[in-house]
Amino acid sequence: MNRLIKLHPLHIKGKYYVNQEYCDTCGMCEIEAPSNFNLMEGYDENYGAYIYKQPNTIEEEEQCKNAVSCCPTEAIHDDGEE
Repeated sequence: MNRLIKLHPLHIKGKYYVNQEYCDTCGMCEIEAPSNFNLMEGYDENYGAYIYKQPNTIEEEEQCKNAVSCCPTEAIHDDGEE
C-alpha cells in the first residue's frame, strides 16, 4: 500500500518523521519525546506534529521509538532518510 507522505514545513530531515496526512494532533508524540517532537495546533495547512530535532542520544532514541508505538493514527515512522 502506497501512502502519501506529507511532511510539516518545519520537519528536520532524518530517520524519524510524521506524516501530516495522518496526524490528528493528539500530542502523544510530544508527551513521549518532548526533546524531539513539537505540535502546532490550528486550522491552517501547517497544523500537526513534527520532528524539530532528530534523536542523538540513546534516551532520545528510546523516546522516539515509544512515540512511534504510541501514535494512535500510525502517523510517525522511523524509516526516513538518514
